[in-house]
Amino acid sequence: MNSFEWQGLQARGLDSAWLAQALQAARADTLQTFARYVAALPATATQPALQVPLQAEFNPPLWELGHIGWFQTLWLARNPRWRLGSMAGSMASSMAHEATDPADALYDSSRVPHASRWQLALPTAEQTQAELSAQLTQTLALLAQADTSDAQQYFFRLALLHEDMHHEAALYMAQSLGLLITDARWQPQRLMRARDAVELVATDWRLGQGAGHGFVFDNELGHCDVNLPASAIDLRVVSWAEYLPFVEAGGYAQPQWWSEAGWAWLQEDGQPPHQAPRYVRKQLGADGWQVQRWGQWQHLDTALAACHLSAFEAEAWCAWSGRRLPNEAEWERAAQTLGSSFHWGQVWEWTSSNFLPFEGFEPHPYLDYSAPWFGQRRVLRGASFLTQPRMRHLHYRNFFAPGRTDMAGGFRSCSLQAAST
Repeated sequence: MNSFEWQGLQARGLDSAWLAQALQAARADTLQTFARYVAALPATATQPALQVPLQAEFNPPLWELGHIGWFQTLWLARNPRWRLGSMAGSMASSMAHEATDPADALYDSSRVPHASRWQLALPTAEQTQAELSAQLTQTLALLAQADTSDAQQYFFRLALLHEDMHHEAALYMAQSLGLLITDARWQPQRLMRARDAVELVATDWRLGQGAGHGFVFDNELGHCDVNLPASAIDLRVVSWAEYLPFVEAGGYAQPQWWSEAGWAWLQEDGQPPHQAPRYVRKQLGADGWQVQRWGQWQHLDTALAACHLSAFEAEAWCAWSGRRLPNEAEWERAAQTLGSSFHWGQVWEWTSSNFLPFEGFEPHPYLDYSAPWFGQRRVLRGASFLTQPRMRHLHYRNFFAPGRTDMAGGFRSCSLQAAST
């Protein structure tokens, strides 16, 4: 087990003292990254500070900051049933005896339409940060009253991992906007081994977990039995050195490599056709490629994992290479049985699996986390270089629309034997 996997297990199952430290560390990272937005997006003669374009991938940074504190308070200080954990019932039932908070009209992502968040009269950055400090103090006081049971730790761990998810999203937006992030923790690392494939024999595999594993997201619970044929899976993700020959061979102009949905994505209405992956370009007047990272164009180290790719781009490369994406059962089986020889954690890895519930699925109190997205998104496994180490877990199911490229997505491949989930 590597250090990242160990930290992932800690976040889901160890003691209150560690959890208190993690909540404080998460808040420090949230505020550090927010400070980069404050520095990079000052007020101008035509617009106030902290303005970002209204895009589906973005949220206003000040809204994000307030939402993080609101979410933590909603499920802990305002939740009379927090000690019941995942059995506490929905937000509506948990709040049944609570007065509505004015912050609900600002930060409740279930009720505040995305596009409206740019027009909200939000508290100032200073007021929001002061509120976050008070909210965290309140949360830590409640944590000191909690016992060590999974039920009483549940909402603290949910609040922690929710903040970690939003921190990663803040880094995605920083990359999209060209903000400079210098923290060494959020820089990619070179892949240090060959992309050898290992043969796996046919087997039956059960996805999903039961209760009693510490904190578990609702979409990880239940089970899904999958019959896996023999196949060969890459021991690491595809690098730029392996992906870019597809681009140079004209792959982005050749429909035979693309699914129907992928070709439509490539030719999106109102947009120039994609010619290459997001954030990379052929260096003019010289050999080699450049990458735009944190707003700066620089030489692309082709030993890095190919990144910011859509599922469609991953599938097209696989078709060109005579390979395919693994399904999530194949990925999980390899990660659990191959140990340290199976390298993961540099990019979120697209799978061929649609995001669906396992048999026996029951939603947890945060109803909007999983159920609204079943059947609409694709499963990714692993973690990325922008993921907090404590978020990394073998059973974690990330899920995005297959056309998303702002998040740090890449892939590994399998031999062509048919497999599906």
